[in-house]
Amino acid sequence: MPNVHVVFYREADGAVPVLEWLDGLPEKALDKCVVRIERLAELGHELRRPEADYLREGIYELRTHFQMVNYRILYFLHRRGTAVLVHALTKKEEIPARDIELAVRRKRRFEAEPKRHTAEE
Repeated sequence: MPNVHVVFYREADGAVPVLEWLDGLPEKALDKCVVRIERLAELGHELRRPEADYLREGIYELRTHFQMVNYRILYFLHRRGTAVLVHALTKKEEIPARDIELAVRRKRRFEAEPKRHTAEE
């Protein structure tokens, strides 16, 4: 069973989008999202639906819901043993293309300069 190091993407200005999003969630929704992140750390690429799913261009989603709201955290797998959380949203239907495109742009930035775009623990 793989263990994966989970890191948060950091913008050039120091903002950490997924952490900021998590900070604004209701407590029970936050708890459910944290459980999904922990499962990603435990299972990595072996995590499957209903907990995770592949979207496109190397971007995956962590999936959970609470009180009829769907919570999604977008991530990608970087090299061996690292998952990078790059974007998060609540949704009703499918994930908007603009959100996936933002995740892809962040993925490219991270891959070009991993140290600059990794949030400090």
